[in-house]
Amino acid sequence: MTKHALWCYHLSLIRLEMLIRIRETLLGEALLLKTAYKREGLYYVIRKGFKYAATWPSNIATAFYYRHLKRNKLTFIYQGKKCSYFYHSYNTTWKNERSLEVPIIWGMVEEYQGKRILEVGNVLHHYFPCRHDVVDLYEKYPGVINQDIVDFRPSKKYDLVVSISTLEHVGWDCKPREPGKILTVLKTLIEHALAPKGKIVVTVPLGYNAELDKFLAEGKINFAHISCFRRSSLRTGEWKEVNWDEIRNKEFDVDGKWCSDNKVFLVGIITKG
Repeated sequence: MTKHALWCYHLSLIRLEMLIRIRETLLGEALLLKTAYKREGLYYVIRKGFKYAATWPSNIATAFYYRHLKRNKLTFIYQGKKCSYFYHSYNTTWKNERSLEVPIIWGMVEEYQGKRILEVGNVLHHYFPCRHDVVDLYEKYPGVINQDIVDFRPSKKYDLVVSISTLEHVGWDCKPREPGKILTVLKTLIEHALAPKGKIVVTVPLGYNAELDKFLAEGKINFAHISCFRRSSLRTGEWKEVNWDEIRNKEFDVDGKWCSDNKVFLVGIITKG
């Protein structure tokens, strides 16, 4: 195969990937708008729809640039392993912690392929073709179980349970608030969903849910391992892994209240027996 033919072949693959990504993104957004219409009303959907339509072309182009054209792609270290930042137009991952959360959790999912996997909160479906079970109370999506996780009683136990920036909303975004619900959810997952020797891996941003922050600062959530990432550059979107003790001692006050302007998220792991 000549160099020209090889270049054309790669270009056709890139075009095909772009078309697939565009289709998946449009499908996902349509389903989200449908759910938003039922929850928030027509005005909310129109306002969000116009905003999305205005930014969508540039977001697609930016994600394409980062994924295929940018040289010297950024990497980060998680548990001693080098990982690549994740770039996708959905939720503009390069602007937030999704750029790290997704590759960390998706790496766990790939590691557990062939085993029983549950995702709490429908996130990975927006980026990858997924075969694992997903529970999400609100988001209507093909194959997603729409149920409050507190009431979830599966007929099988899972070897891996994952959740990406979802648990901080539990009991916090509702009215009236239920501050202790997050502890109930974790207890429910451990007792009713997690198999013996199974693992729960969750990511949560710090500084969003004051009660969750306090539970973490006081050690009321029994994580076997905690990793923290602090954004080190807003311009480049880089993050740096930071020791939890440093975060606990410098970013919280004596009462367990988050008191920092830094952008930080946590990766927590719970193991069962």
